[in-house]
Amino acid sequence: MRNLLNFLAKYNHIIIFLILEGIAIFLLSTGNSYHNTRILKGIRSITQGIEQRVSNTRSYFHLRESSQSLARENISLHNRIERINPGEDLVFFSVLDTIRQQQYVYSSALVVNNSINKQKNFFTLNKGRKQGLSVDMAVISENSIAGVIVGCSDNYSVAMSVLNLDFRLSARIKSNGYFGSMSWDGNDYRQAVLSEIPQHVTFGIGDTIETTSYSTVFPEGIIIGTISSFEKSGGDFYKIKISLATEFKKLRYVSVIGNMKKKEQLELEKQFQ
Repeated sequence: MRNLLNFLAKYNHIIIFLILEGIAIFLLSTGNSYHNTRILKGIRSITQGIEQRVSNTRSYFHLRESSQSLARENISLHNRIERINPGEDLVFFSVLDTIRQQQYVYSSALVVNNSINKQKNFFTLNKGRKQGLSVDMAVISENSIAGVIVGCSDNYSVAMSVLNLDFRLSARIKSNGYFGSMSWDGNDYRQAVLSEIPQHVTFGIGDTIETTSYSTVFPEGIIIGTISSFEKSGGDFYKIKISLATEFKKLRYVSVIGNMKKKEQLELEKQFQ
């Protein structure tokens, strides 16, 4: 009680001023329609501003849930598109078929561990054999390549990152179709290298690099990155630097792609090797 009295005694001038100010505003707003309208608009604007900030705060805390939901919807759409249009030439399937076989199946996963500062980098996913994942499945992030699964347990998988000296992939220049071998040289986590492109080929800085149809792991047309620089490497080929499309430092939600016809293709090709 004594503290309250001391507080009132110390700030009595301010308290009286605020009370009188409130009475003045009340009299002004009730006695004049113009001032009444202006005050109501001001209060409404302040209220709407507070409500908007509260709404933004709630939305921020629900971002993780929204991201997971979007990832599930994206995977569902991928699978529907693949069933409708598996990417085969319509001329070459039997008219007796009632159901056309889907080639690729998609699944979502969460990256729970990741490295980018080693010469051989890997990342871990929160799904494994029990969730349908297996070795040699492709991993992409927002339609750009991320890696390939090299090991699975019941509930986890480890993928070899693009940022690994052992990673190799057939890649092509989208603008002209010429393909070569893509790899990582161990220097910059934002850059990869495309080799085996002949020097008579015409291309430019900013051209898109994507996967070819020669991989049994990645579907054709998945983005790898864009050309950032190039030079003659000796012989008849270019050494092309690629700015990777995948942000490996914030790799989080990914899609895993399984080629359902991979075994059949490899077994047939083995007969002629």
